[in-house]
Order: sequence, then C-alpha cells, then structure tokens
Amino acid sequence: MVYNSPNSDRIEDLPMRPDGTRVKDLPPIVAAVPYIMPKRYDAWNSITEYIDEEAIKSYIREKRRSGVRINHMAVIIAAYYKAIQTNPKLNYFVVNSHIYRRNHFSVSFVILKKLADGSPDETTLKIYLEPSDTVFTIQQKITDAIEANRHTEQKNSTDKFARMMFSVPGLPKFVVWLAYHLDKHGLLPRKIIDLSPFHTSLFITNLASIKTSHIYHHCYEFGTTSVFVCMGKPVPNYMSGDLSKKMMPLGIVMDERIATGYEYASFYNDFRKHIRRPELLETPFDGSAAPETAKADTEEPAAV
Repeated sequence: MVYNSPNSDRIEDLPMRPDGTRVKDLPPIVAAVPYIMPKRYDAWNSITEYIDEEAIKSYIREKRRSGVRINHMAVIIAAYYKAIQTNPKLNYFVVNSHIYRRNHFSVSFVILKKLADGSPDETTLKIYLEPSDTVFTIQQKITDAIEANRHTEQKNSTDKFARMMFSVPGLPKFVVWLAYHLDKHGLLPRKIIDLSPFHTSLFITNLASIKTSHIYHHCYEFGTTSVFVCMGKPVPNYMSGDLSKKMMPLGIVMDERIATGYEYASFYNDFRKHIRRPELLETPFDGSAAPETAKADTEEPAAV
C-alpha cells in the first residue's frame, strides 16, 4: 500500500490522522454540515445507477480472446478509481464532524468460501490502489487477495484478530469501544486501520455473483467508508427499449457531507464514460507507461 506523507511541519494541517489530513479550506456551510448531521446514517443518500452490461461483457470477451481474464468487479473498481482522479473529494471522509482528505485509496469487499460441510463462510478483504495501476493490475490485486484467502483454512490478519478478540469473554465490547473512541480522536494506530475493512475509500459487494438483486447497503458508522456500491444481477435494458440487451444495477449509498451534489454528478459522469469505454482503463491513472498485462483467471468475488 502507499500512504502519502502529510506535511507535518505545517501547523495548519493539524489535526492529522494516519490515514488522512483534515481539510481546512472549506466554505462555512460545508464545514457546518457535519455538525448538523454528525452521524453517517444522518447523511446517506442512495441511488440506483444502471451501467451498460453489454459494453462490459464485450470488453471482457475481447480480452479473454487475447488470453487476459478480467471480471466485472475489476472494471467497475477501475472506472471508479479513474473517476476519482478528476473528482478527489469522493475520497474524503468524515470523523467526529471533521472532513478529512484521505492519503491513499483502498477498496474493501467480501468473498464467500465453502466450509468442509459445504456451508458458506465469508471473509472481508482490502486492497490498495496506486496511480500507476490499470484495470489489469487491479484485477491481479483482486485475484491475489482472493487466492490468498479462498480456502477455509486460510485466515487473513483481520480474521485472526477477530477470532482472538471473541475468544475472551467481555473483550469484544471493550475493544470496539476503545477502537471507536481512539478513531474518533485520530489516535487509532495505522496497523489497526490497515486491518479494518471499515476504513476504506470504497466498499463494494457483488450480489450479481450469487444471482441476487442489488440493495442499498449502509455506510458503517465505525470507520471511514463514505461510499458503498452494491452490484446487482443484470436486468433487461428497459431504458433503451431493447429488452434483449442487459444493464447492471448498482445500488449506491454515499455520504453527502464529503461533496456537493454537483461534485457527485461530475464524478458519476466520468464513471459512466469509463464504463462505456473500458479500454480507457488500460492506461495507468497517473499517465505513466503501462506495466506488463497480468493474465488473471478468477471467478467473480461473491459478497453479501
């Protein structure tokens, strides 16, 4: 992962957190909104965004013919990250009624695993993206994270920490209380933030992979999640009138305190553009030379 080091010798940048720097240059009304709506559940707006399933499927098929495996989630995450480059406020977050500029970009998602008896189990993963990434390297990061956690005997650091915490009676309530209050005051250690799937730029869930309709999933009060995206099962494109074509519904919940309606609209216009033209996601987001294309072969991550 890459954290951008904040300029710690400037007193006006304080207070700082391990994952971000407080935004000071805000219009008075924008700075006041988090005090009027102090909780994330006070401030969440929701929308269903329908994206062109045919464009994504066509792109995925084209890449597979050349030996490159890409899935829907990688395309959507890449398009989202690309749009963030020109709309950085979508990577802001609010803690304790203060707005912060995040110093990295991360994505959390849940995968399903099968236990020995065939029943499903799930674990939460988090990947970090960098400006040098492309849709290919994002796919590789998703694939690597899934492969490292696919089997029931494989436990990531988050799972191990949770298992340890719940092994001691009375400890979970105290640990969660302590973490919540440390986080509120910017004192939660970076190692805990790195473990936490709730401290993320984007939380995405893929209900399409289990043939389920999209939902509007709340943004967690604990942590720094400002946007939650739920991929739903593709449906006939009744908007175009051609019911033989499909579109994928995205249930999106967003924290209205981090950006204005105009800024959200600008972001989603850029997001739609990159969904319609996925080939734009093959170049690094910082304009540098593209790395070697990864040939990933993975199933769509399932999430609930």
